[in-house]
Amino acid sequence: MATLIATPTTAQLSKDEILRYSRHLIMPEVGMEGQLKLKAAKVLCVGAGGLGSPLALYLAAAGIGKLGIVDFDVVDYTNLQRQVIHDTSDVGRPKLASARETIHDINPYVEVATYETRLTSENALDIFREYDIIADGTDNFPTRYLVNDACVLLDKPNVYGSIFRFEGQASVFYAKEGPCYRCLYPEPPPPGLVPSCAEGGVLGVLPGIIGCIQALQTIKLILGKGQTLIGRLLLFDALNLKFRELKLRKNPQCPVCGDHPTITKLIDYEEFCGIRGEEYVPPTKVPEITPAEVKSMMDMKRPFVLIDVREPHEFQICRIPGAKLIPLGEVPRRMHELNSAEEIVVHCRSGVRSAQAVELLMKSGFRKIHNLKGGILAWSDQVDPSVPKY
Repeated sequence: MATLIATPTTAQLSKDEILRYSRHLIMPEVGMEGQLKLKAAKVLCVGAGGLGSPLALYLAAAGIGKLGIVDFDVVDYTNLQRQVIHDTSDVGRPKLASARETIHDINPYVEVATYETRLTSENALDIFREYDIIADGTDNFPTRYLVNDACVLLDKPNVYGSIFRFEGQASVFYAKEGPCYRCLYPEPPPPGLVPSCAEGGVLGVLPGIIGCIQALQTIKLILGKGQTLIGRLLLFDALNLKFRELKLRKNPQCPVCGDHPTITKLIDYEEFCGIRGEEYVPPTKVPEITPAEVKSMMDMKRPFVLIDVREPHEFQICRIPGAKLIPLGEVPRRMHELNSAEEIVVHCRSGVRSAQAVELLMKSGFRKIHNLKGGILAWSDQVDPSVPKY
C-alpha cells in the first residue's frame, strides 16, 4: 500500500495531546510517528447522517488533523435513532452545526471544515482536492457515483459504506491500487427498485458498525499499517451476525478507471441514475388527489375505496380510517378485489409506492383512480395531526 501521509518533520504533539492519545502512542503500530501522521491527515466525510456520525466521531477522537464534512440537511426526529452525533436538542438545526459542536466537545484539537451544500459535479472536485481521503457516507446512487468518479479523477481513496435494514457493505475503492465503485457496480439499479432508508428502514445500530469500519479503514490508510479493504467487499448481515467477503478485481473495461476511460470529467449523475427513493417518479404521470380533497369525499360520503399499499407492520403504526390494506407486492394478484369499486384512492407513507400501484392499476384498466399526494405523512400534516408520523 502506498504511503498517503508522510510523517511531518516539524510537527509535534503538545503535552495535553500526548496524554490524550497515550493509548495510541504506546502501541508500536501507531506510536509518535503514526499519531503525527493522523494529525497531519485531512479527511472529508460526505454526509453527517447514519454513517457519517460514527465515522466523524471516531476520526475526531483519533486525532485527525482536519476533518471536512459535506451536508446540507437539518436534524430530524427520525434521525436520532441512528445519527449519534446529534441529540434531541439539535432537532431543526443544520446537521453541520450540530456535528461541529459535538466534535469540538470530543476533541478541540481537530480542525473542522464544513460545507453546507449539496455535492454536485460543479463543486465536488474543488471540495475534494485538498483532502487526502474521502469517506462516503451517502445514501443515494447519484452521489455515490459522483464521489467515486471524483476520487478516481483526483487519485483519492474512497472509503465506502452503505446500509439498508439489517445489511451493510464496506470497501475501499482506490483506482491506483485496485478497483473503483464502477468496477463493482457498472450501472445503477433501475429507478425505484431499491427503496431509501426512509421507505425501507434501517436498524439503528447498523450504521454504527459500518461507520466504525469506515473509520478503521481510514486510520489504517493513514498509518500505512495492516490490510485494508482495497480489492475486497465486506458484507455484514446484522440479523444473523455474519460477515462475508468478496474479492474484487479491477475491470479493464471500466469507463472511469479502466485501460481506456471514456469518463474523463464529472457528468450529470441525476440523469445517469434517474430519480430514486422518495423522489421516484413513475414513467406514466399518475392522477393525484390532495388529503383535503379525500377528507371532503369522506365527509360527503362519496363512494370510493381507499387502498393502503404499505406493509402490515407499517399499518400497525398508523392508518387512515376506512383504509383497506393491500401491500404493494400483493397488488397484482389482488386487484380483482377492486373490480366493483366506483372510485379508488391509493396511499402509502409518502406517495412513492402508491404512485407505482396506481400506475400498475391504470395499465390493468382501472380509470377512476387517484394517488394520495404526500401519502399518510401529508394526511397527518393537513388533515389529522393525531396520526403519528414515522
